[in-house]
Amino acid sequence: MIFQPAIIALLLASAVSVLMLAAAFPFALQIVRRWDIASGSALQLALERRTYLFSTLTSLVFATQMVTLLLFVFNADKMSVMFVGAMCAVGTLNVNPWGFPALYAQIAVFFAAAVWLAINHVDNQARDYPLVRIKYGLLMLLLPLLATVLALQLEYFINLRADVITSCCGSLFSEQSTTLASEASAMEARPAMQLFYAALGLAIFLNTVHAGFGRRWSGALAALGGAGAFAAAIAGILAFVSLYIYEHPNHHCPFCLLKPEYGYRGYLLYLPLFLATAASLAAGALQAFAHHPSLRHLAPRASQRLAGAAAIGFWLFAAIATTMVWTSNLILIES
Repeated sequence: MIFQPAIIALLLASAVSVLMLAAAFPFALQIVRRWDIASGSALQLALERRTYLFSTLTSLVFATQMVTLLLFVFNADKMSVMFVGAMCAVGTLNVNPWGFPALYAQIAVFFAAAVWLAINHVDNQARDYPLVRIKYGLLMLLLPLLATVLALQLEYFINLRADVITSCCGSLFSEQSTTLASEASAMEARPAMQLFYAALGLAIFLNTVHAGFGRRWSGALAALGGAGAFAAAIAGILAFVSLYIYEHPNHHCPFCLLKPEYGYRGYLLYLPLFLATAASLAAGALQAFAHHPSLRHLAPRASQRLAGAAAIGFWLFAAIATTMVWTSNLILIES
């Protein structure tokens, strides 16, 4: 089963990413220890020339990892037909204990990669590369995270067994389950809607404010609002959005939304949500560096653009979710 094309592509992407970051690790360590933009030494000149190459390679690694999340989920959904008891990606990920940890680690890499790419982009625009130590220090910290993703994927894919009877999404998101997902699924529709729209509205407001003012405090609030909106949005999908899409009062699965019989509507929901969250986190991270003289205008401007994109993304996600709820034949709340 490990010789499935999608599995090979995922493992190759993770392995190559880890190898490339491992190869860049000694250079990153040298940058952190020896970088001095005011120096005209031969070492500094060599570091400056090589940093273009390593920045490009690292950007490629993190861009690939962001796309890999989509492939990982898509592959899990497509493989559900191979396992007894599986109806969607939940069954595939439940075949062994490594499936969901691999997914969660990949999501963490997605957001971390987005923040690093934003920092790298702004740093490359400044005349003195003021964030070069920070971004290569982050690279050294992210290497273990990518190695963890590779290890989890290897454990997961190697231990896939077609003769295993797995559990479907109904058992994971049922009231009898003790998981955090089941707790979110058990929320009543009205309070879940209130939390959903309040958190999204707050995130849109905070990111719009930051897009207009570009202050450090507004950047931090935009990032916090985006993270809170992401959590509330996932809870809302579990608690009520999925029910309206399925037109079934007890089907809470957030993965069946990706299936063709539901028009792949999950992709319409998740893509703007994940991109908006990544943009808001990156906006907050960039605004924290506005005190550098060479970034006094670059960082706030880039941060404001990202905050504006995040506000649009959250608004788009809310509009799509509302349309799906409004056009459903299911009635959960009697007026």
